[in-house]
Amino acid sequence: MKASRRAVLVLPIATAALPAAAAEEDVATAERAILAGRTPVATGIAFEMPPLSENGNSVDVAVRVDSPMTAADHVRAIHILSEKNPVPRVASFTLTPRAGRAEVATRIRLATSQQIIVLAETSAGQVHRAMREVIVVLGACVETG
Repeated sequence: MKASRRAVLVLPIATAALPAAAAEEDVATAERAILAGRTPVATGIAFEMPPLSENGNSVDVAVRVDSPMTAADHVRAIHILSEKNPVPRVASFTLTPRAGRAEVATRIRLATSQQIIVLAETSAGQVHRAMREVIVVLGACVETG
C-alpha cells in the first residue's frame, strides 16, 4: 500500500499531539497515582512559598523534609503538584541517602491562584503531604486552544 505525501506529512503532526492529550490529568488523579493506595501523613514537611506572587512565570518553592537520610530511612522522592495548572505534576525530584538532606528548591510557573501540594515518599513506603495556597496576580501557564 502506497502512502500519499499528505498522509506522510500529517502523521508526525497528529503523533506530536498525542503526548499532550495523554498527559491530561487533574491534580486528584496525579496525587492518587503517586500515593498508590497509601494514606499520607500531614507532618514532616517544611514548605516555603510566598503567599502572594505578582507574576506566575516564576514562583519560588523550597521544600525540606525531616529525615535522617540514612540507607535504612530516607526520602526517595519529592513531588510538587499544582491544582489549576494545565499539567498538575509541576516537578518531581528523586533523592538518595547520598543527598545528605531531603531538601529541594526550584521556581515553578503557575496559571492562576491555587493550592500547591507537596508529597514526599520515604524508603519505608510512607508519604508525607503538605499544602499551601498561593495568590497569583498575573498567570503564566495559559492554555491555547
